[in-house]
Amino acid sequence: MPPHVVMSFRRLVWALASHRPAPLRHEGIHLLHAAPAACSDRSAPVFTRALAFGDRVALVDQHGHHTYKDLYHRSLCLSREICRLRECAGGDLQEERISFMCSNDVSYVVAQWASWMSGGIAVPLYRKHPQAELEYFIQDSRSSVVLAGQEYVELLSPVVRKLGVPLLPLTPTVYDGVAEEAGDGQLPERDWRDRGAMIIYTSGTTGRPKGVLSTHYNIRAVVWEKFLSSETPRINVFMAVPTIYTKLMDYYDKHFTQPHVQDFVRAVCEEKIRLMVSGSAALPLPVLEKWKNITGHTLLERYGMTEIGMALSNPLTAARLPGSVGTPLPGVEVRIVSENPQKEGYPYILHAEGNEKETKVTPGFKEKEGELLVRGPSVFREYWDKPEETKNAFTSDGWFKTGDTAVFKDGRYWIRGRTSVDIIKSGGYKISALEVERLLLAHPSITDVAVIGVPDMTWGQRVTAVVTLQEGHSLSHRELKEWARDVMAPYVVPSELLLVEEIPRNQMGKVNKRDLVRHFYPCNQGAPKAGRQ
Repeated sequence: MPPHVVMSFRRLVWALASHRPAPLRHEGIHLLHAAPAACSDRSAPVFTRALAFGDRVALVDQHGHHTYKDLYHRSLCLSREICRLRECAGGDLQEERISFMCSNDVSYVVAQWASWMSGGIAVPLYRKHPQAELEYFIQDSRSSVVLAGQEYVELLSPVVRKLGVPLLPLTPTVYDGVAEEAGDGQLPERDWRDRGAMIIYTSGTTGRPKGVLSTHYNIRAVVWEKFLSSETPRINVFMAVPTIYTKLMDYYDKHFTQPHVQDFVRAVCEEKIRLMVSGSAALPLPVLEKWKNITGHTLLERYGMTEIGMALSNPLTAARLPGSVGTPLPGVEVRIVSENPQKEGYPYILHAEGNEKETKVTPGFKEKEGELLVRGPSVFREYWDKPEETKNAFTSDGWFKTGDTAVFKDGRYWIRGRTSVDIIKSGGYKISALEVERLLLAHPSITDVAVIGVPDMTWGQRVTAVVTLQEGHSLSHRELKEWARDVMAPYVVPSELLLVEEIPRNQMGKVNKRDLVRHFYPCNQGAPKAGRQ
């Protein structure tokens, strides 16, 4: 188990056991106060309200306490440094891209605010990406400058030298300096709504990562509306991907074996944590059930993408249906559609259409799977520098095509997986790889699984399960088929079983299934490269 995961859980238990009010936590950052709306532009970034709170503490990290005034003036000073470096006398970079790499501390906030104050689009970089990926993000976004926290200057220096992009190291005053008020005026008024704010790159599970460009209005619709409301209760939320929950449970099983310790963990989780959320990948039912037994919390499943923010969610207080992603969030509209084979008139056939209040199903299309479309204020503006891909990502009437197969049943939406890799067409059947994975994870010997569709001349695709087992366990394909007889239809039972030590996942806990197919079946024929059963 990675050390940072262990420490996160230890800190979680310690924080839960304390009697202090729990602040919102973003790894190393505590956000303690939220400002009320102080200007008429509801799309304006959060820093435009910062001075309304002056000396109140906004953030606590390992460097100390930072007030709203500190954040504002440090960010303003850095933004002016950026503009001087870019020889921009007017103080507005007109959406030039600014890449930055910072730790989870005050420097991250200052770098992001400074990027926006200078009129730029922020492009956050991740320290664990290899240099080739960092080079791709900086080059693809055509960033005009790269900001680096003190600890990342050495990592980024060879990358920026190769690309010929200036590097601006953050000075110590960003972390703990006394913020002096800027003497030459305030930031100019800007129309923030349609101005580009941030480019975040997709995880690249179905191809090369694409830069998702969101406006300040998009970001406001996702985040600030909640954080800045004076009526919002103090947030006490733990969010993670299913892989993290699995690793936390592994740690729990090894170290929290005594009943009184287990009772303590459950008690403080029930008392101190308001909500626990799982996202970014499908949540296996065994993980949900075991986590509930440990903490008393039923994990809230929801659905979102880099391109759309959060779109659907199970309810906060009402009953949640395991495996479903709930209903649309306020302001979000969704559709489930299939391609119109007639190609005349409307471009697709509408199965169901819904919003936060209701979903209407077209007669004859009850529980029919189709592609999920989304429309709403949080939907991104464009794929950076990819006009053709942007055009293809939307329908002619303005709906974003998620590329995910979904179905509406039992009053909830259910995601069947990526249409391109998770819907397996075998022998005339359409099989959800996610559903097969969910069923296989109930097997007592299986700890992790990825179901892939392998091209086959006879069946179109054959269902193949890539599996890791509990330590000391064994499993043959024959044994799996016997077990599966009572839990799944015959046509979805994997026709092949590949046993591996570990299934590679990205930082978000997702599996690149195309890479798996290429790895095990480099020529899409013959025996796989590992443990065929």
